Amino acid sequence: MFVPCVEPAPELTGFTLLMPAVSVGNVGQLAIDLIISTLNMFKVGYFYTDCLVPMVGNNPYATTEENSTELSINTEVYSLPSRKLVALQLRSIFIKYKSKSFCEKLLSWVKNSNCARVIVLSSSHSYHRSDLQLRSTPFRYLLTPSMQKSVQNKIKSLNWEEMEKSQCIPGIEDSEFCVRIPGGGITKALYEESCCREIPMAVLLKFVSEGDNIPDALGLVEYLNEWLQIIKPCMDDSTVSALPWKIPSSWRLLFGSGLPPALF
Repeated sequence: MFVPCVEPAPELTGFTLLMPAVSVGNVGQLAIDLIISTLNMFKVGYFYTDCLVPMVGNNPYATTEENSTELSINTEVYSLPSRKLVALQLRSIFIKYKSKSFCEKLLSWVKNSNCARVIVLSSSHSYHRSDLQLRSTPFRYLLTPSMQKSVQNKIKSLNWEEMEKSQCIPGIEDSEFCVRIPGGGITKALYEESCCREIPMAVLLKFVSEGDNIPDALGLVEYLNEWLQIIKPCMDDSTVSALPWKIPSSWRLLFGSGLPPALF
C-alpha cells in the first residue's frame, strides 16, 4: 500500500502519525495542510490504493516557481524525522464501500511501520450537538484503551472534554449508548478498528458547519498544539496571541479564482 519516493525508505519506528478524516468542512485536511506547511515537512511516499477517487494536481505547498510544478496525488505521506512526526494527507473522497478496506490496510501499515501512535484530526456536524454540548467548548477527543495508558494524565491536565456517548438510534428510549460522530467520515471506523487492534490512537475533533472552515482548521491545530507543542508562541510580542501557522500557497484558490473582469 505504501510506496516510498525517497531512498532509503523512511524508518518510522516511534513516530507519531498525524492524519485527517475526510469529514464535514474538510477541517481535518485543512489542519494537516497547516502542519505540513508550517513544519516544512518533506514528502517521503504515497499510498497506492483503489479505495479513493484518483486525482492529480500541482504541489499544494509550493514555495518557488520551480517546485510549483511538482505533482501531488490523492494520498501522500510527509515526514519530519527531527520531531518524530509523519503526516498522511488525504485529498480525495472514498469510493463507495471502500472506506472499511482502507481503514484496515492503513492500520496494518501503522502496525508494520511501528508507529508509536496515531492522531486523527476530524470534525462533526454542529447541528447534531446536544444541549450539554451546545453549552461547552466545540472541541472533543477520544482515546483508544491502549492510548489512555500513556497520555491520560496529560489530557486531564489540559481540561479537555471527552466525546460523549449518545443513543445509537436517536429517539428510541431503550437504545444502547455509543459514540456517534455525524459527518465524521471514517473517524468512527478508524477509532473502533484501532480499539480492536490495540493501536494507540487519539481522535481530536471540532463541531463545525460547512462554509469557510479556515478558522475551524486553525482552531483544531491550536487544540492539537496544546498537547503536542508542535510550534511555540511568538515571545517577541506579548500582545500576539495567534500562533505563527504558515498558510499553504494552494489556499489562495480555496474558493476558486476571482471574478473575471470581463463581467464588468
